[in-house]
Amino acid sequence: MFEFKDIEILQDIIKAGGFRAAAQKYNLSQSAISARVSGLEKKLGMKLFDRSNRQVRLTAAGLRFIEEAQRLSRARDRIWQELTHPGELSGTIRIGVAETIVHTLLTDMLNKLKDDFPKVRFELSVDTSGQLGRALDDDEVDVAIMLRESVPNGAVAAPLKPVELGWYCAEDMEIDENPLSLNELASHAIVTFPKGTPPFREIESIFSAPDISQPALNGSASLSTVKYLVAGGFGIGVLPRLMVQNSVLDEHIKPIPVCQEASLTALHFVIAYFPERNSEIGGAIHEAAKLFDQTDLKKRS
Repeated sequence: MFEFKDIEILQDIIKAGGFRAAAQKYNLSQSAISARVSGLEKKLGMKLFDRSNRQVRLTAAGLRFIEEAQRLSRARDRIWQELTHPGELSGTIRIGVAETIVHTLLTDMLNKLKDDFPKVRFELSVDTSGQLGRALDDDEVDVAIMLRESVPNGAVAAPLKPVELGWYCAEDMEIDENPLSLNELASHAIVTFPKGTPPFREIESIFSAPDISQPALNGSASLSTVKYLVAGGFGIGVLPRLMVQNSVLDEHIKPIPVCQEASLTALHFVIAYFPERNSEIGGAIHEAAKLFDQTDLKKRS
């Protein structure tokens, strides 16, 4: 087809304003440069230059070719830079995150990574930890921030601070100031993490005793949806405390005092990756995440 040298010669012809000036740069005769361009035109089956007058001017086809060729040259230069500077992170990094992370440290973490590694592009996937574990194992994501229970075998799991869970209701809902019992909680529809997740299973277990009323337990893969449903009075909900604290809707949601039996286990998130594939990337993301782990966004706004 054509060589990168052909692209460079065309660029020099345009920059220098003619074949003669370009020939001088390459220490070739004008006829040799002209013959090379003619040979390229023959290969492409199109005229690149309008030769109807002395002024060097690209045809429409020539302009399109040089634009695409310049993109190709830039891609070549980028690949060369990335391969010859392996210590500098670049390219696309695929990050999978549980939704709790979206509402807590994700934005600050990505801003830090963007500043530290300006050549990196980020491809984000938001899913349940179970799905993220499978995606990490299948090399569909490079790094996953997920619950430690779902980390696949062989992956590094760098821990983050535990995420506390709380019970919440709409701000205008009338509730007793005393801690609510299990039966009092069960009298409401409950919305929370999706079925099969550790929080959902724990809530099911809390209300499993035969002397306790069985609540209408609703799960959603979208914690934003849970938050909206609680704020709208659909039911009471279980959400990460920090997510509610950092939410623009916190004025519509208030915490519910509950009995000791209704206290929930904190969630333990980790930054997971396979060291043989993504050690450098995983370490960089872990360092950035630690800076904003459990940070109250409102205190910095």
